[in-house]
Amino acid sequence: MSINKDFRTIAAANGIADDIAYGAVTPPLYLSSNFAFRQFEQAQAYEYSRTSNPTRDLLADTLAKLEGGAGTVVTSSGMAAVNLVLGLLKPGDRVIAPHDCYGGTYRLLAALQDKGHFDVEFVDQGNQEALVSALSRGATLVFVETPSNPLMRIVDINVIAQRTKAVQARLVVDNTFLSPALQRPITLGADFVIHSTTKYLNGHSDVVGGAVVAANSNDVEELKAWANMIGVTGSPFDAYLTLRGIRSLFARIERQQTTAMVAARFLSQHPRVGVVHYPGLISDPGHELAARQQSGFGAMLSFELKGGLEAVRSFVAGLRIFTLAESLGGVESLVAHPASMTHAGMGAEARHAAGIKEGLLRVSVGLEAEEDLLSDLAFSLANIE
Repeated sequence: MSINKDFRTIAAANGIADDIAYGAVTPPLYLSSNFAFRQFEQAQAYEYSRTSNPTRDLLADTLAKLEGGAGTVVTSSGMAAVNLVLGLLKPGDRVIAPHDCYGGTYRLLAALQDKGHFDVEFVDQGNQEALVSALSRGATLVFVETPSNPLMRIVDINVIAQRTKAVQARLVVDNTFLSPALQRPITLGADFVIHSTTKYLNGHSDVVGGAVVAANSNDVEELKAWANMIGVTGSPFDAYLTLRGIRSLFARIERQQTTAMVAARFLSQHPRVGVVHYPGLISDPGHELAARQQSGFGAMLSFELKGGLEAVRSFVAGLRIFTLAESLGGVESLVAHPASMTHAGMGAEARHAAGIKEGLLRVSVGLEAEEDLLSDLAFSLANIE
């Protein structure tokens, strides 16, 4: 008899003790690139690992259950996941994307538009008039990133889903910053959910991967076929490590977001800091919506230093525990400078339009002791000349 399982249980136990060969508690890792046919013209369940692999399939099943989707395609990177969904489009189709999205996504959308694959309009999706106006000109796919990277802006997934369906378009939501532990876009009306599994899902900064979860089974099959044709499926070993990371997802994020809230409050009261972007703060413009739409505020935040680029240089030079590096979602705390790192490829004009300033720093809060992280922030802020 099947039972309804809490999402924490799914993350921790999906696939546990299911091995029928030897009774292994931890799901085995199948590294084989190919699989033997039973006999001539009789393949078994698996033939070739680019097409399907037991380890990758278990990760896909786990993600589909956590997101409430019909199925998942696991890819070799987060950008491969974005590109996989965009591969469903054809010349003449129209994409509406956030003007303040991740720099890599912005760069890919712009490059594919330049090659004539489809048309793109970058819109401030928090501006309802601008969004409605963009939709009135037609859309095939609407891309949403909430919270946005790096300004942590929140948009209403359910409202955008309704407006998207009204123009017969489909909605894709990048859920990397929160993961299904804190937000489940398909339940809010999304057709696709994208992840860079490199981040919170894996959680240990030792894997690069991605995933697309689809709400509709027909879309799952189309994505699987396309992923197999273009060869963007993830490796079995990366899938194994990601699944191991998911086992502790809920526990990690619970601890990380608690520390993030403390850090955000500390930074918001510091005289060297101009503004803190963190939806967990009551003063944040997205607080009320985030409280309704999410089950937590996450462990990502950003803040702007008074003094701009020179202040940034002095601040990062003083860091002893936070590491200056790209990426996010690992057990270690990171600081990134979007204008020169993650969003450099957008160009200065696009960054200005999105509100990404030279003094902005993005923070991924890890699992170090709260007191040590606050001490590091305080020391580095005092280091600003």
